[in-house]
Amino acid sequence: MKNCLILLFFLSLISCKSDKYDLIIINGTILDGTGSESFQADIGILDERIVEIGDLKNVEAKTIIDASGLMVSPGFIDMHTHLEPIMEMPDAKSLIMQGVTLALGGPDGGGPWPFGSYLDSLEQLGIGPNLAYLIGHNTIRREVMGNVDQAPTLSQMDSMKNYVEMAMKEGAFGMSTGLKYLPGTFAKVDEIISLSKVASSYQGIYTSHLREEGLGLIDAVQEAILISKEAEIPVVLTHHKAIGVKMWGASVKTLSLVDSARKEGLDIMMDQYPYAASHTGISVLIPSWALEGSEFSNRVQDPILKDSIKSGIIFNILNDRGGNDLRRIQFSRVSWRKELEGKTLHDWAILEGMEPTVENGAELVVQAQLNGGTGTIYHAMDEADVERIMKHPMTMIGSDGRLSQPGDGHPHPRAYGTFPRILGYYVREKNILDLPTAIHKMTGLSAQRLGIQERGIIKKGNFADLTIFDPEKIIDRSTFTDPHQYPTGVQFVLVNGRLIVDQGEFQDIRPGKILRKNRVD
Repeated sequence: MKNCLILLFFLSLISCKSDKYDLIIINGTILDGTGSESFQADIGILDERIVEIGDLKNVEAKTIIDASGLMVSPGFIDMHTHLEPIMEMPDAKSLIMQGVTLALGGPDGGGPWPFGSYLDSLEQLGIGPNLAYLIGHNTIRREVMGNVDQAPTLSQMDSMKNYVEMAMKEGAFGMSTGLKYLPGTFAKVDEIISLSKVASSYQGIYTSHLREEGLGLIDAVQEAILISKEAEIPVVLTHHKAIGVKMWGASVKTLSLVDSARKEGLDIMMDQYPYAASHTGISVLIPSWALEGSEFSNRVQDPILKDSIKSGIIFNILNDRGGNDLRRIQFSRVSWRKELEGKTLHDWAILEGMEPTVENGAELVVQAQLNGGTGTIYHAMDEADVERIMKHPMTMIGSDGRLSQPGDGHPHPRAYGTFPRILGYYVREKNILDLPTAIHKMTGLSAQRLGIQERGIIKKGNFADLTIFDPEKIIDRSTFTDPHQYPTGVQFVLVNGRLIVDQGEFQDIRPGKILRKNRVD
């Protein structure tokens, strides 16, 4: 009897081993996300997690991926994503096809509200990648005060603090600001510090679209550093850049400020997209005071006010995002005149029979805003700044892309190509980064910033969020003239252990999770 039991025990071990894993990745070269050099090993996955790393070539599994000649990395983490269309595009294909398995939403002060119920609705809907969210300062300020240029009362300040606290308890990873946008532009630094202290008390981070990224960039970086110091909160200078010809080269100074702050013990980091063009609304060219409340249309009826508004627009075209050339201002989304999508402000002036002067461009900007605004690409950055920021050890990668699908507008190519562009153009072709460092900036460094313990690194016990790509072929294909193109070279993507890209083909499944800072998954 005893011998029979022993035999049955060994037979059970053999039986278990034959179907021990749901999926095995063999013959791949692993970049684990720490920045360390690559190594050869196989990966065994059971349910949602990595359960073995080693030699698994003689082990059976339900699915085996032969990753010969391919790199196996943690799934990419997008540190700045515009997820607003997620209800209409829950598969988030434009992210998944880049190899992104986790995206951070709610940037630039624009997080969802009500926060907790919004996350609940996404869980019920089902999503392609994992998603995390920030609570947006602009969102809660608008909820409490509207778009007014005034300091909050004590009661209003208490309400905003309560909203931040509520969102942090419901799973926010921190607070974002958009201090260039309404109504955040009206907020003084003391207001931001007070709200950031609330986020900090729940181990949150602070990410900021700085108050200025052009002529006022240096002061804006110093303001963010002050917020970090006073609120005792980790800070991310999000989509860090230097806008406008007059500011080209200013990244030397901003990176020096970051280094000095870190030497003083402040936790300052950055994220960046790998393009020399930004994207936001046409309203960024209009002085903030002109947009307060809902009085813009009335203000431009007043000849004196309109003249002042146009003067401000002209200044911004010459010195800020306009890049001193109407050709640098390109329309991505024009709901009221679709034929302008992909064209420039220069093109629009010609279509209207107008001389393409800065003054006429300012008049068209006013018209655009009166018609409901536009999504706009601004070709006003210098490649040297892009590369300098990219190489800084505290820079992570974030697309700043809006979820996109073919046929929908004329998006910035970052929506489709950010992560493959880093690996194909800046690593393989230009040698700006080496491959382990680039992967670290896309994975482990970002997970560390978010305080996520079980993602971003390939190790036993972690969730099986993985991207498998061909290092010789990966590249972005989306361009400023033809944006709706998925990248090449991403062969397999796994989200929570499930294969959502298989041999380069997207699979219509929804394995993603909503990650909440103060709740264990």
